[in-house]
Amino acid sequence: MSTSSSSLLSESKKVPVGVSARHIHLAQEHVEILFGAGAVLTEFKPLSQPGQFAANETVAIFGPKGSFPKVRILGPARKATQLEVSRTDAFSLGLKPPLRESGSIEGTPGIRIVGPAGEVTVDKGVIVAARHIHFHTSDAERWGIADKQLLKVRVGGERGIVFEQVLARVSDEFALDMHIDTDEGNAAAVNTGDFGEIME
Repeated sequence: MSTSSSSLLSESKKVPVGVSARHIHLAQEHVEILFGAGAVLTEFKPLSQPGQFAANETVAIFGPKGSFPKVRILGPARKATQLEVSRTDAFSLGLKPPLRESGSIEGTPGIRIVGPAGEVTVDKGVIVAARHIHFHTSDAERWGIADKQLLKVRVGGERGIVFEQVLARVSDEFALDMHIDTDEGNAAAVNTGDFGEIME
């Protein structure tokens, strides 16, 4: 690493933290199966990433052991359907999904999804999302951080902790935000809107 990059990494780099509850992304074909021909997702509230939103629509999901009756869909529609759960959620469903980066669903378990107009069973798509930080390209360059780099992030508070193996995801389409799941948030007593600090 260059001297300039090293000095950048010695500066305080604070990132907002978002705690993600279980949610699902749907392919458009599955939106229409679940909600009817021509259906589109409608926005309930915007998310931290530009163009992303929590939808008004929800679905029920069913695993081999258990189910969740109301899982929020995040929009817009994606190329592939993907359910993101915590380890605790996975135990409740009776599944053993791997820890994966979003979008990496080969070799993952499937799930049954039920909507008001129909249902679909996918043969893959259930993951425990790897903790990660979205960086706009300008933020990553300013701090000397590369796409796919693994980082350490410290969060304070009464159950302060250092998260290791935090994946950096860099794009011109991203806004700075760290994402962890509810198990991780509970372990560290972290809430959405708190801040973490990237360590050298």
